[in-house]
Amino acid sequence: MAEFVEATERLAGIRPAVSIFGSSRAPEDSYCFALAERTARLLSDAGFAVISGGGPGVMKAANRGAFAGRSPAVGLNIELPREQHANEWQDISLRFEHFFARKVMFVKYATAYVVLPGGFGTLDELFEALTLVQTGKTRRMPIILMHEPFWRGLLDWLRERLVGEGMIEPADLGLLRVIDEPEKVVEAIFAFYEKRGFEPSPAEHEVLLNL
Repeated sequence: MAEFVEATERLAGIRPAVSIFGSSRAPEDSYCFALAERTARLLSDAGFAVISGGGPGVMKAANRGAFAGRSPAVGLNIELPREQHANEWQDISLRFEHFFARKVMFVKYATAYVVLPGGFGTLDELFEALTLVQTGKTRRMPIILMHEPFWRGLLDWLRERLVGEGMIEPADLGLLRVIDEPEKVVEAIFAFYEKRGFEPSPAEHEVLLNL
């Protein structure tokens, strides 16, 4: 409960924000790191706070890119026995012991998800967002995958197995977009909200209160 209260108080004013996910193991000379840093910098300069997991790899790249821009760099750090240590590029840094509390904050304050290559944690966060949007437990928002070659096999499997065997509706695949260029990611998010604005509608606000 303390984690929910502190995070809600400290993140209340950061909208609009974009949550960026990806591997904690991506080295600084990797394409993933460079892609995340560039994307985060453009989002930050465009007025979006950038939320990451606060650790190394893609998380560090996202925070560093945002930290150099106009808008806040937010890190939602998690206590783990290995791998996770907080990076230094955070305007707002929160620490969580519980994954479930941390994941709520990723969704609650996001106007978009940007997902780069990663492992189990990244996939967990991606499918959490897809499930919440699909079931109407959070508002519809852009969920963008970056670096198409990494995601190609998964997207083929979703199409062939989940849609092909009736596990999801064909329209559910429309919840995902694949965009490889950082500039186009920013354009796509603005285009999504062009006619409705970034603030949640009254109905969406009620949904977010019950997230």
